[in-house]
Amino acid sequence: MGPTWQGPNWSQEGFDNHSLRQVVRVSVGGPMVRIRVSNVYGQRPLRLTGATVGKAAQGAAVQPGTLRRVRFDRTSSTVVPPGRERFSDAVPLSVAPLDRLTVTLYVAEPTGPATFHEFAAATTYRATGDHLFDETAAAYTETGRSWYYLSGVDVARQRGRAEHAVVIAGDSITDGVGASSDTDNRWPDELAERLAAAHRPVGVLNAGLAGNRLLTDSNCYGERLTARFARDVLDQSGVRTVVVLEGINDIGAPLWVDPCLGPRPVITADQLIEGYRTLIRAAHARGITIIGATLLPFKGGGYHSDQGEQTRVTVNQWMRTSGEFDAVVDLDQAVADPSEPARMRADYNAGDGIHPNDAGYRAMAAAFDLDDL
Repeated sequence: MGPTWQGPNWSQEGFDNHSLRQVVRVSVGGPMVRIRVSNVYGQRPLRLTGATVGKAAQGAAVQPGTLRRVRFDRTSSTVVPPGRERFSDAVPLSVAPLDRLTVTLYVAEPTGPATFHEFAAATTYRATGDHLFDETAAAYTETGRSWYYLSGVDVARQRGRAEHAVVIAGDSITDGVGASSDTDNRWPDELAERLAAAHRPVGVLNAGLAGNRLLTDSNCYGERLTARFARDVLDQSGVRTVVVLEGINDIGAPLWVDPCLGPRPVITADQLIEGYRTLIRAAHARGITIIGATLLPFKGGGYHSDQGEQTRVTVNQWMRTSGEFDAVVDLDQAVADPSEPARMRADYNAGDGIHPNDAGYRAMAAAFDLDDL
């Protein structure tokens, strides 16, 4: 296993005669689903021997009678070239909003290093051999905390109704660091629950990436948002609205001592604003609404500084007053301590001064005007 900031994972060794079972929650309902498999960072073709999808039960178990074979171009196996992603065919499986699905991938041959998403805030299960159609969890004796190869699940809704998805672009705060594991309490999850309760069939897609920055690539925390924006955000199925909450890692990077981070330039408010303008232009060129989210308070965090705080305040003021985003959601005010606005409320703080806890994430979701979405 390869060591990472949250412990070992299977990314470096990859998989060989393994079944990989991952549980995800959908935000809208419909009669059919399809999955997207990614080999964007693979060094060799990904030979996927088979895949299934079903409704999740406890842990790695699947609800009896719900497992369905997933096909690609009407065959049960597929090859995904390096640098590419591939959609499956539509699978007849009726799901409701907020249903939890179990996606199982089986690879019979060695994969080499795997395309993966390090922080899942969920448990991933592995078994040796082909256990695609196991309804029980007995064979899935290994567990991890990352996602592998699975980069999306689409739900087809009623025929003739236009798809509408909101994509949330962000860093670890959007990824869900600080939320309870296996509970779907990230703030995009909480936003999906609000939309479902209001009977608004809007998909919510989480494009958060822990450690990510707006303007600078990282050795371990991914491509900068301005570089991955088209693939990870604008190219998502049915996207009509984008919410952007990113920039606090750019501000804090000079004080963030981690060889995994890579370059740590001092970033000014003007540079961040130009980065946001790049995203705004890209979204508008596709006819997509883009909402800016103010940067959360981070006093008490490990990379806080007076200079960084001034940059954050300047950026937030520009968001609130410039009118350049189509709308703004003030997540800063939603979680700030009224007596010390540079600091997150204690009852919303996950403990590091940067990431909210479950209550903080609920407060963030509650700050949205659903009509803006």
